Amino acid sequence: MRKLPFSNSQIKELVSKHKTPFYIYDERGITAFSEDLQNAFSWVNGFGYKNYFAVKALPNPNIVKLLYDLGMGVDTSSMAELVIAERLGIRGEDIMFTANNVPIEEFEKARALGAIINFDDITHLDFYYKHFDSMPETVCFRYNPGALKEGNEIIGNPLEAKYGLTKEQLFEAYASAKEYGAKRFGLHTMIVSNMLDVAYHQDTAKILFELAVELKNRLDIDLEFVNLGGGLGIPYKPDEKPVDLEVLSRSIQREYERVVVPHNLSFSVVTEYGRAITGPYGYLVTAVLHTMQKYKKYIGVDASMSNLMRPALYGAYHHIVVLEKDNNEPTETCDVVGSLCENNDKFAIDRLLPKIKTGDILVICDVGAHGHAMGFQYNGKLRSAEFLLTKNGEFKQIRRAETLDDYFATVNLLNK
Repeated sequence: MRKLPFSNSQIKELVSKHKTPFYIYDERGITAFSEDLQNAFSWVNGFGYKNYFAVKALPNPNIVKLLYDLGMGVDTSSMAELVIAERLGIRGEDIMFTANNVPIEEFEKARALGAIINFDDITHLDFYYKHFDSMPETVCFRYNPGALKEGNEIIGNPLEAKYGLTKEQLFEAYASAKEYGAKRFGLHTMIVSNMLDVAYHQDTAKILFELAVELKNRLDIDLEFVNLGGGLGIPYKPDEKPVDLEVLSRSIQREYERVVVPHNLSFSVVTEYGRAITGPYGYLVTAVLHTMQKYKKYIGVDASMSNLMRPALYGAYHHIVVLEKDNNEPTETCDVVGSLCENNDKFAIDRLLPKIKTGDILVICDVGAHGHAMGFQYNGKLRSAEFLLTKNGEFKQIRRAETLDDYFATVNLLNK
């Protein structure tokens, strides 16, 4: 049976005070994983190891602050994500800004904050230089390895991805950046999402480490950091196992010692994990509104894909726990559905669950990344509240639920 970090009585009390659906994040789980991650990479020499939390995974400032206080930087890719960092007092090279087809205003904000700018396209370099007439001191480029790597169903095939520079463009970009006055350099890639295979991550490290050596030999560029990207998977399905962080780290260490050390190079190893940090420690609590028998059994809940899009978007699996039921003895097959006017508004299809009745509470697991963050307002649905289950076992509201006044706040009514 899936173990939850809260008791049935705790959830019942929370539901009695706050309307479902809502999200809960487990501070203990997030903290423990973060500390394990940093301990696993303690071997890194040179400038050390740093994870830049991918803010897009869970852009609640309270969570970002929690992780920053644990020693992480922030990986950003939009104005709002930069402003989250700014309002938390995060500055300088604690911010990585990956510029994916962004307007000049976002470059301006990143520059003002002193962020490391990670250029996504070779044309962005000239675009930036012509606007500011100077380059940041530290420049990074995102590499797309093309046919060297396969992606997956979430992020796509690198050959068909909009992200990154080809190898030829990469060398041209570093040479141009150097001419424009950049002094310090990094290298980055991000080519897969939710990958549990350690060998895949090891191979990615190998490719980037070999590129670092080639950059030194061809352009006399000493990289200060290599960013291995994110994409570390989590075990959504019951038969999947989490990535062993020590095994992952040691596999990357072997490539570092085999490829980098013999060339007398030394640079920081950087990651931008988001899903792995918060994903397993998020829960969506929803109440059953209706049980319906049509050509098959449907369980209608008060959450919808506007609260959690992943099952509709990717066909993603999320484990479901029915409170106060024996989840080890499921008895009926059903679809768990929301109320949007879309037939793919489903959290589970043909899922074997305990017998469910109206008023039961379901907990949808592993939603701490790309859950609330991907919410939307189709059919006028309102975004739900978020709670942090603190280390002392208390529920702290870190985002209130939207109201209809929020929904209409940006509308100019014709009769006003």
